[in-house]
Amino acid sequence: MSVGINRAAGSVRTAVSALFFANGMMIGSWAPKLPVLMERLEISESTAGMVVLCLGLGSISLMPVFGAMTARHGSARAVKLSALLGVPTLLLMTLAPNLILVMIAVLLFGGFMGGMDVSMNANAVAVERIRRRAIMSSCHGFWSLGGVVGAGLGGVALSELGEASHAILATLAFCAVLAFALPRMLVDAPDEREARMPLRLPRSPLPYIIGIMALCCMIPEGAILDWGAVYLQREMGASLSLSGWAFAACAATMAVLRFLGDFLRQKLGAVTTLRISATIAIAGLGIAGMAQQPLVAIMGFGFAGLGIANLVPIMFSAAGNLPLLAPGVGLSVVTTMGYSGILLAPGSIGFLAESMSFSTIYLGLAALLLAPLLMSPLARTADFADDDSAAATT
Repeated sequence: MSVGINRAAGSVRTAVSALFFANGMMIGSWAPKLPVLMERLEISESTAGMVVLCLGLGSISLMPVFGAMTARHGSARAVKLSALLGVPTLLLMTLAPNLILVMIAVLLFGGFMGGMDVSMNANAVAVERIRRRAIMSSCHGFWSLGGVVGAGLGGVALSELGEASHAILATLAFCAVLAFALPRMLVDAPDEREARMPLRLPRSPLPYIIGIMALCCMIPEGAILDWGAVYLQREMGASLSLSGWAFAACAATMAVLRFLGDFLRQKLGAVTTLRISATIAIAGLGIAGMAQQPLVAIMGFGFAGLGIANLVPIMFSAAGNLPLLAPGVGLSVVTTMGYSGILLAPGSIGFLAESMSFSTIYLGLAALLLAPLLMSPLARTADFADDDSAAATT
């Protein structure tokens, strides 16, 4: 019996990891696509900023919708609906003939990918409960691995095969992973305690402060995702295939450190891990901002990824274990605030890029990470090893 249970737990763990990979691959495919859209539509950085803003607006709009669906019906239904609705969106933005239709397609892409993100994170939490073992950092590692594939190979596909072929290949790959993962994912039930609770914001300031920390941690990641390729192309003269590795390098190092994240946090503690991570991320963004050559900038983005990797998983764990808060309440606040950083803030970078260089912008983002570094003691609630051990004995 225990062997069957272990196999079932392993199967759902593999499925949710595949979902993270698929979502990361689609988001990564967006990274090298922006400069292609700018060239095809003949738009400036500020107008491209409006396109990026649509990505964030779509996500922020639909995240609460799929979050509510998860609370009422479980995460599996929300994952399936958001993923299936997101299948054609990359093709839509590729086939859209003008700026308005591209913006609508990007809005839908951001919305359904964001909805999938929220619901698959909830599914990962459900898998953690049945396995009695933390898997969140490694799940985010699979997301980063998908980002490497989507951004790195996407830049090559765009350069060698063209925009349409790239979109078709990325969509087919996304469908293939979904065909494997969706039938195998954990079909969870909604938390009865959350279902009975009124939907209201917490009165404690702690989740909002941690949300600000998550916001500061996710803005640099979003800036690399959306503008790293443009930075390398516009200011350093990098080729299209090389520029896609701005985010790919960041995602690759993030993937490696996220697979080690649960182990590092257990050995060092959440606060120390956060401090070391933030310091490394600051140094990496500084290198990228001061770089004079594309390869040095890519190296800086990769170094930044080492630091960024475990900042967000620590923030999510800290929020999910805040005292005197119902399960999921703190996490929902921090998730929304954090993802507003990765999705909305990079849109304003396009406007900033009209009056200052991307080099200056990335140096400013390095300074932004001083905030979570200084507020790192608030991450102590992410140290839940004792709670896990207790749970395992019940």
